[in-house]
Amino acid sequence: MIRRLSIVIASTLTLTSPASAFELAFEWGPLKLCTSGRPNTVNNPRFVLKDVPEGTQFIRFRLKDRNVPSYNHGGGVVAYSGQEVIEPGAFKYKSPCPPGGSHTYEWTATAQKQERGGKLGTARAERKYPE
Repeated sequence: MIRRLSIVIASTLTLTSPASAFELAFEWGPLKLCTSGRPNTVNNPRFVLKDVPEGTQFIRFRLKDRNVPSYNHGGGVVAYSGQEVIEPGAFKYKSPCPPGGSHTYEWTATAQKQERGGKLGTARAERKYPE
């Protein structure tokens, strides 16, 4: 009985196709060069989204400096209605501004059912600044 059950489970798992992964891409855009450690408040970069999870109503964006993860650069929440691109001006955040050198920054996009929760998926993209 146990052997027969494991065969049924294995064949069920084999037939299931994986869902497409939620993806995020971005470019810094026309940021004023900042290397003083004192960020400017700026418009979000242009984001390109792919394979956003079904049922997504909002996407929460958050920027993290991977070299100084404790610093809060902020982000924003954007209503989602199927668009593949989030243009600059959807929200404001504290720009990348590493003191004396280049840091790696990571944007996280969290697909949500509601404005304040109901996580459906997460995508990440990173770039150095200055490049």
